[in-house]
Amino acid sequence: MLKCSSSVWFALFLAACSPAASNGRMPEQTSTPSASASSAPVAEGPRTTFENPGGMWLPEQLALQTQNLKDVGFTIDPAALTKPTEFPLGAVVSLGGCSASFVSSDGLIITNHHCVTGALQFNATKDKNLLTDGFAAKTRADELSAGPSQRVFVTQAMKDVSATVREGLAALPNDLARYQAIEDRSKKLVAECEKGREGIRCSVEKFFGGAEFRLIEQLEIRDVRLVFAPPEGIGNYGGEVDNWRWPRHTGDFSFLRAYVKKDGTPGDFSADNVPYKPKHVLSLAKTPLRQGDAVMVAGYPARTNRLATAAEMNAAVENDIPYIIDYCEKYLAVLETLAKKDPELAIKAETNIRGLANALTNYRGQLEGLKKGVAAEKSAAEKSLLAWIDADPARKAKFGGSVDKTVLAFNESRKAIEADRTIRETMRLVRGFSTAYAIVRNAEERAKPDAQRDPEYQDRNQKRLENSFVQLTKQWSPELEKAVLKLVIERELAYPAEKRAGIAEALMGKGVNKKAPTGAEIDKALAGLYQTTKLGDEAARLKLLSGAKEAELRTSKDPLIKLAVTLRSKVKDYEERDKRREGAMSIALPDFVTAMREQKNGLLAPDANRTLRVTFGTVRGYAPVKDAAVYTPFTLLSEVAKKHTGKDPFIAPKELLDAVSQKNFGPYVDEKLGEVPVDFLTDLDITGGNSGSATLNAQGELVGLAFDGNYESMAQAWVFLPPVTRSIHVDLRYILWVLDAVSHANGLLKELGVGPRFNK
Repeated sequence: MLKCSSSVWFALFLAACSPAASNGRMPEQTSTPSASASSAPVAEGPRTTFENPGGMWLPEQLALQTQNLKDVGFTIDPAALTKPTEFPLGAVVSLGGCSASFVSSDGLIITNHHCVTGALQFNATKDKNLLTDGFAAKTRADELSAGPSQRVFVTQAMKDVSATVREGLAALPNDLARYQAIEDRSKKLVAECEKGREGIRCSVEKFFGGAEFRLIEQLEIRDVRLVFAPPEGIGNYGGEVDNWRWPRHTGDFSFLRAYVKKDGTPGDFSADNVPYKPKHVLSLAKTPLRQGDAVMVAGYPARTNRLATAAEMNAAVENDIPYIIDYCEKYLAVLETLAKKDPELAIKAETNIRGLANALTNYRGQLEGLKKGVAAEKSAAEKSLLAWIDADPARKAKFGGSVDKTVLAFNESRKAIEADRTIRETMRLVRGFSTAYAIVRNAEERAKPDAQRDPEYQDRNQKRLENSFVQLTKQWSPELEKAVLKLVIERELAYPAEKRAGIAEALMGKGVNKKAPTGAEIDKALAGLYQTTKLGDEAARLKLLSGAKEAELRTSKDPLIKLAVTLRSKVKDYEERDKRREGAMSIALPDFVTAMREQKNGLLAPDANRTLRVTFGTVRGYAPVKDAAVYTPFTLLSEVAKKHTGKDPFIAPKELLDAVSQKNFGPYVDEKLGEVPVDFLTDLDITGGNSGSATLNAQGELVGLAFDGNYESMAQAWVFLPPVTRSIHVDLRYILWVLDAVSHANGLLKELGVGPRFNK
């Protein structure tokens, strides 16, 4: 497995590949098949004059925002929001790729529907496809394992370790030495943090471009179970047509439960385990949410590029994002074609299909936004920073040349970008190869003392590797593998020979560099690759992972292992390039970012990096284009029924349509709206990883879940755009109405403290 990098390019690539990102949809299609009263643009009357400047803030930074929080309308003590392990932030957890929150003292967790796609896929069969049908556990005994790789991370402590990690970096002889020093110091801190503490997961994360580092301690819960997921016709209503669009009518919510051993420590899935007892639990809102109300989102956003240079943004516009769009289009077409052939293939391909579709729409929107002036705005901000630096001799001595040094390190990292792209595509989508490579790397690293190993292959990560190998059993498909790897080869062969990673050559010989093979020749080579491999067998690959020696693997006759061994040197070259870039950035980037921070008197949020953040603002609509009428910030239940066509993706469940026709609305109707609200808009600053984040009102009570953004704001990964940047949330009242009137999930409602009103 390749190490994750914090480079802008690799962050873009990760987001493009992630099935856990916000549930993206195709942008060229219309967002609604019929007009509706509440979703049409109308005049807006906000209750505050607050103009959100954006910012995914570290909890501690909210100490500088006390007056802003009060001005916006928050009544919760601002000091409570600076404490990540206290209420309410202590109830907010990470799922590793999404965010979530505890909502009962028995470990019940609420998150997005699209964040449990992996759990649904893990338990789906062609005869009972939970991805389509949804799932509801009647009793706790009926709750299903979310899969061996699913985790819940509960943050327990954070500590500034910047001085320890950064000491003497500038004096080291080269960039590789700097990278290694940061890695070694981080591993030591992590080892000390985790020593003798069952279930504790620690990490060292960098902030402000590496100017600061924090040691973060989390409880890692490994037994996670699926409790409830609505049918696709609710949880993914509108599919690829509506996503990244407003108005929305998606019930993007689900419930999980965290289990631990009887002594309270985390353990693997077991019938003997008991529900986890969280220290903090969110309360459900007691007052209706209205336009103009103060709201905040607490979660674990993944990646932004706000602190990147203008040169990095320009490279994204001219090269990186067009590549990602092409990448998504090509692989999505292959997977969708195969999914239509066979229900079992469809289940296995679903998470990648959704992830690629999500990224495709997102990056199309990013490119449009960047070309419409965002890139120019970023360049202007950088020129302003340079002028600010040059205006003062002390600042010039401290920060002069930091931009040029950062750009130089960035450009150096791109010298073999075509080969790097091929390697990443192979690792991400060809599971057979990435599994073989993990076996080879694990054997290589296992021969070293644990403290000297690559972090991904230390003892602390062996359980994760094993879990991923078990999870693969439900995803393994030679037919999918061959189709994807064939596309990898065809795409690589489109590059000049000197820019290739060597995948095609390793499979088919050096002749491919002189004459491109035909499709039939590629098919023949791939058939041989998968015909005799043993990696499709769970027991065989687990045995190799835990016990194989380097010498044994070098003489292996398994074709996938042979391919991984052959390509090891190529991948190692990539890893070395990435390490040198990281080492160079560890000196150049902190000065650049620190200059930005000082220019803004400290009011600068670090880029998102999957650590706990808070963003705040108000419920409000937006004008999709300049001088247009403003969209109202709520959609309504009647509009869900109006959108129903009986054809995918607008197939609302019969139970929902019946409840609407019978006017079974109960206490979930908003008096001012006159209906049950479904989704709502805010001006909050979120990104991928925020999916499933708790949306809290002025009192810190749960009012909904963040699950998406609007298409017009896609470039906000680079620059926050106050007039159009909006986040989309599913309303708590719709969640409760679905549980009550549609799914009759009485036990779940009682656990949430809101007894059922229908079918008691």
